[in-house]
Amino acid sequence: MCNYSDVVVLRHPGVGSAQEAAKHASVPIINAGDGVGEHPTQALLDVFTIREELGTVTEMNITLCGDLKNGRTVHSLVRLLSLYPVRLRYVSVPELAMPREIKDEVAAAGIIQTEHASINEVIGQTDVLYVTRVQKERFENLDDYERLRHGSRVTVATMSKAKEKMIVMHPLPRVDEIETDVDKDQRAAYFRQMKNGMYVRMALLKQLFAQTQ
Repeated sequence: MCNYSDVVVLRHPGVGSAQEAAKHASVPIINAGDGVGEHPTQALLDVFTIREELGTVTEMNITLCGDLKNGRTVHSLVRLLSLYPVRLRYVSVPELAMPREIKDEVAAAGIIQTEHASINEVIGQTDVLYVTRVQKERFENLDDYERLRHGSRVTVATMSKAKEKMIVMHPLPRVDEIETDVDKDQRAAYFRQMKNGMYVRMALLKQLFAQTQ
């Protein structure tokens, strides 16, 4: 693959696969998702979106909800956000909570983290609401998936309790964790977020190509 390419973009089910590939590659490796591990380019576009939408990341109250255990996007995002003075709130059922090792890593950076059972507990103080789907493909037992998938759901009623200046984000694809009527709300930033991903990844590729020429 390295003989045919200037850059390899790798998505793989194994955690750490991109790092392992990079040890043997003669061209740059971009991690496009390694199982339940990381999704670094998503984190870059997510932080870019927060800056574009709200003007800054500094001092933001950021709430992440859904499948925080298996969601590689939130694993990368909280690590990147730990470089900023932010406050993080995690909303999930106990079975899908943010992994302890990630919370410990973020805590070591001095970031305040709290855990909650419902969006309603924190929506009024939230500047960024980052929603993730419960990932069916991560479950060996589909009964567990069906039991856990209907956790916190963002509806028009949820948004009525939110700040006038805040945004809702989602790495997509969406299942039913955000009601489609929320799409009409100007605070729903997930489609703009998706578009930003194209530009951020273009910039990353341009930077890498410049280094390989």
